[in-house]
Amino acid sequence: QVQMVESGGGSVQAGGSLRLSCAVSGFTITYYYLGWFRQRPGKEREEVAVISTDGTWTEYSDSVKGRFTISRFNAQNTMFLQMSSLKPEDTAMYYCAAFGTFSRTSKSGSVRTWGQGTQVTVSS
Repeated sequence: QVQMVESGGGSVQAGGSLRLSCAVSGFTITYYYLGWFRQRPGKEREEVAVISTDGTWTEYSDSVKGRFTISRFNAQNTMFLQMSSLKPEDTAMYYCAAFGTFSRTSKSGSVRTWGQGTQVTVSS
């Protein structure tokens, strides 16, 4: 069964940190670009960070650049999002995803598999 399962969400005060994990089963992540998305209350889902198959290339949205770090551990079919200096506006449901196709030029792609999401709440 193909699954992406997030964990590590929770409640934290502004300025704090959280580390999200995404465990993948049913397919090997080695061949896919991976990403983290989030959906803030009342907003559309947005791309937060993307990482290449070998982890040497990453891309971040302007709102999280310098504060969040995406990483992957192909041998364990797992990916991570280290979030630091969290702000109340980072409050959202966070989703991991595997891209079926991704273009570095347009910095966008087609997601083939989504996780179910994990809630992050940052209080001021």
